[in-house]
Amino acid sequence: MEASYDPEQNPPLHAPLLDRSSPRTRRFAAIFACLVSLLLLLALIINQAQQPFEKVQPRGVAEGVSAKSNPSLLNQVPFNWTNAMFSWQRSAYHFQPQKNWMNDPNGPLYHKGWYHLFYQYNPYSAIWGNITWGHAVSRDLIHWLYLPLALVPDHWYDIKGVWTGSATILADGQIIMLYTGETNESVQVQNLAYPANVSDPLLLHWLKYPGNPVMVPPPGVKPDDFRDPTTAWLGPDGTWRLTMGSKFDTTIGISLVYHTTNFRDYELLDGVLHAVPGTGMWECVDFYPVAINGSVALDTSSLGPGIKHVLKASLDNTKVDHYAIGTYDPITDKWTPDNPEEDVGIGLKVDYGRYYASKTFFDQHKQRRVLWGWINETDTETADLKKGWASLQTIPRTVLYDNKTGTNLLQWPVEEVESLRLNSTMFKEVLVEPGSVVPLDIGTTTQLDILAEFEIEPLIPSTTNEIDNCGDGAVDRSTYGPFGLLVIADASLSELTPIYFRPLNASDCSLKTYFCSDETRSSKASDVFKQVYGGKVPVLDDENYNMRVLVDHSIVESFAQGGRTVISSRIYPTEAIYGAARLFLFNNATGVNVKATLKIWELNSAFIRPFPFERDSV
Repeated sequence: MEASYDPEQNPPLHAPLLDRSSPRTRRFAAIFACLVSLLLLLALIINQAQQPFEKVQPRGVAEGVSAKSNPSLLNQVPFNWTNAMFSWQRSAYHFQPQKNWMNDPNGPLYHKGWYHLFYQYNPYSAIWGNITWGHAVSRDLIHWLYLPLALVPDHWYDIKGVWTGSATILADGQIIMLYTGETNESVQVQNLAYPANVSDPLLLHWLKYPGNPVMVPPPGVKPDDFRDPTTAWLGPDGTWRLTMGSKFDTTIGISLVYHTTNFRDYELLDGVLHAVPGTGMWECVDFYPVAINGSVALDTSSLGPGIKHVLKASLDNTKVDHYAIGTYDPITDKWTPDNPEEDVGIGLKVDYGRYYASKTFFDQHKQRRVLWGWINETDTETADLKKGWASLQTIPRTVLYDNKTGTNLLQWPVEEVESLRLNSTMFKEVLVEPGSVVPLDIGTTTQLDILAEFEIEPLIPSTTNEIDNCGDGAVDRSTYGPFGLLVIADASLSELTPIYFRPLNASDCSLKTYFCSDETRSSKASDVFKQVYGGKVPVLDDENYNMRVLVDHSIVESFAQGGRTVISSRIYPTEAIYGAARLFLFNNATGVNVKATLKIWELNSAFIRPFPFERDSV
C-alpha cells in the first residue's frame, strides 16, 4: 500500500509540548517545585531521624561484576502498573527468554545449519543472580528455539557464576568455549568447555575440561578484575592469541594478551594489547579485523594489507560500550588507535543508548560479522518481578568499516529481519514546518520498520551560539533542528519518544550533526529511568539526513546515516500502548522547513518458543 500525504486530511499540529514553557508557566513551576522540595526535605529529615541512612548498592557489584539494577529508582513513587501494560512491554521480534533474567550474549556461533546464542541467565528469578548459560538456536537469527541450559555453576571454579565467554572454531571443526567462572572463594578464573558431540547440530551437551581453570589472575591483577575472554585469533607464528579485560592502578583500562597452542596451557605476554588511562575496568572486550574497502567481513584471524582492527571494551564505570579503529601488530601484539583523541573509552560508542556487553562473531555461512548486544530494563526490580522477565537482546547487526568516512563502523540490522515485513506505507516529500507536528496515519505502530529521509530548506541565517550536543532533548530548539519522528506517542502527545537529528552551525560555518533519542516524556510513570541519548553523526556533503528505526513495543533501535551512529532506547508508556500508540513527524527547528520521505512497514512477530523435541525436524 502506498499513501500520499494530504495536508487537509493530516493537518500539522503546532505542539506546545515541543516548545519551552512561557515565563509565567516557568515562574509557577518554580514556585510549585520549591514547595514540593520543602515538603520532601521535611519528610526526609523526619525519616532520617527515625532510621539511619543506608546507601543501596546496585545488584552484582559486590560479586565483582557490573551493576545489574537501578537502585536510584527506589526513592521514586511506584507506578500502578497493570498486567495489560506489562504484557505490552514484552517484545515481539527481539530475542528474550520465556521468563526470568537475562544479560550478556555469550559465545555466538554458526554450526551445521544453526545459529547458536548462549546468554547469561537466571533460571529462578527475574533479577540478576544464579548465573548460568541459557541456550537457543535459530535458522535465520530471527525465529528462535529455546534449548536446555548449556553450562551451569557446578564446580568449585564456577560455583558462584558461569559468566561471559566466547567461542573459537578451529580449522578441523572443533569448538572451543572459554568462559569466566567465579570460584568458591570469589576469584575470577578462565575455564575451558567443549561440546560432548561436535557432530550434534544442536550442541546440546557440553563438557568442562578436567584441568580447569586454565587461567587465573596474574600478579598485579585483583581477583575480581579478570574476566571475559575473547574469541581467539591465529597469529603468523601458528600460535593462538586471545585478549581479556582488566584494569591497572584502579583507573587504567587494559586488555591482557595470552598465547596458547592447545587451549589448555596459556602464556601471558609482557605488556598489554592496549591501555587507556582514566577509563577504569574493561570487561567484555572484543577484538576483530575489518576490511578497509568496507564491502566484506573478515574471519577473526585475518591479517595483512587492507585490514584494520577494532578494539571494543565495555566500561564498568559508565556501563557504556566504546570502540576505536586502529592498527594491530601481530609480531608485538600491540594495537594502536588511528585517532588517539578517540581512543577506546573516550571516543566512539558502539551504541549511544541503553546497551552493554556486546559481542561479535564471524558468520562463515554468510561471510559477515554479526554483532549482539544486551539491553536491560530501565524500570524497577519490583516491576520486573511482577511481569516475570527482564532484559532482551538487540536485533543482530552486521558490522562493516565505513570507507566513506574512514573513522566509523557501520551497523545495520541483519537482512533476515526484513522477512517480518507485512504491509507498507509510503509518504513522499511531506512538508513539516518549523514548530509543527504531522500525524502519519498508518494504523498499528508498535511493531515497525521505518526508513526516513529528510531534506532541510533554510529560512533564516543560523547562529553559532546554540546549545551543543542533544541539549535537554527535543524541547531545545536551534535554527536547523531538532527534526525527526515521534514514536510510541499518544494522540494528545502526553507520551512520546522523539528520534531526531540536531544539526548545529559550527564556528567554521560547517554543520555538525547530532543524532538523538529523547526518553524524558516517553512515560508518565516516575519509577522509570528516562534519559536523552545521542552522539555526533557524520553527514557528508552529498547525503540527506536519513534514519532507520525499528520499533518493537518497549524497545526502539535507531540507525542514522546507514548505521554510523546507533541508539537503543527502552520505553514504558502508560497510555501510548496497543491501539493508542501513534507515529508523527516533527520539526522543532526555528529556521528550516523539512521535507520527509518515508517507507514504513508493519512487522510480524517472530516465532520464539521451546524446541519441539517431539518432532523429528524443524
